[in-house]
Amino acid sequence: MTPSAAFPELLDLDSDCQVSVLIPAKDEAGNIGSLVTEIVTALEPVCRYEIVLVDDGSSDGTGEVFLARCRELGARAQMLRHERSCGQSTALATAARHARARYLVTIDGDGQNDPADIPALLAEAGRMAAQGPDFCIAGFRKNRRDTEWKKIQSKIANAVRRRILDDGVPDTGCGLKLIPRRTWLMLPYFDHMHRYIPALVRRLGGGISVVAVNHRHRQAGVSKYTAWNRVWVGIVDMFGVRWLIRRSKLPKLAAREVTGEAPRG
Repeated sequence: MTPSAAFPELLDLDSDCQVSVLIPAKDEAGNIGSLVTEIVTALEPVCRYEIVLVDDGSSDGTGEVFLARCRELGARAQMLRHERSCGQSTALATAARHARARYLVTIDGDGQNDPADIPALLAEAGRMAAQGPDFCIAGFRKNRRDTEWKKIQSKIANAVRRRILDDGVPDTGCGLKLIPRRTWLMLPYFDHMHRYIPALVRRLGGGISVVAVNHRHRQAGVSKYTAWNRVWVGIVDMFGVRWLIRRSKLPKLAAREVTGEAPRG
């Protein structure tokens, strides 16, 4: 069965749109307008793109600010709003299912990721695509602009994750990633799964690459994460991901022979 048969959403691809930038956001009205402007500035000279925002139950008009800025700039965009807050992983899953481009780029809605780094991810995607259709390009925040306590939490989580999952990524907490849409739609969905995308892509037999990216201070609003849901819940989830990976049986083809016309669908 082809990915298109298994996942009908793949048939919705727009051949003219190369990148869908996915933004999960809750109460980020103070950041989302400038983020949209930066995305447009970064991608307008590079490729055809769309911006997909999932407003995850905001109460500050995040979605309206987003749409107003997109209309002002003439940006191709979608705004999807959850009835209630469902969390970052669910917001990204919603965005991915409605996205129309071949490649998905995830970026946090707080403005700490720099859209100017997206072209570097796209350049790396060209190299990775030559090696296989499934892969993940993960950003690595080379100079983190977070509090010392937040950095300590991330160091603990990253150290435990590397030990348990060995996913080849030094900074899985970085929100800036690129993944083919067909690959994303083959990943299992569960709460907090966005933290383990590289490990889940490896489970499919996909390749992993890391690109150093910029990181900035938050300009408005507050983080939605606490020490509990950033570190300790994540550590519990890791054991579930490890179980899932160990239960996977990915066949390695010894040969493939085709005669006549290749099968369709």
